[in-house]
Amino acid sequence: LCHPLNLNSINIEIKHDINNCSIDILAHATIDAKTGVEMEVLTGVSIAALTIYDMCKSIDREIKITDIKLIEKKGGKSGNYKIEND
Repeated sequence: LCHPLNLNSINIEIKHDINNCSIDILAHATIDAKTGVEMEVLTGVSIAALTIYDMCKSIDREIKITDIKLIEKKGGKSGNYKIEND
């Protein structure tokens, strides 16, 4: 977010879970550079969640945005990361 990145791809997937009355947002990005893009992906998820919130707040004022987190990261200076048991 503080320097320009040449992203190879970015994908945001939105799934509606009727049983839990929730929406899951999953983002994935790739880059060839020696830097991670987790902040860009987390920002994309956050903006998608805020957009959905804005569109739905007139229906229910108790909407909550929760559990924005990094699930997996490969490469970059700090190496690989994958959340366990989630």
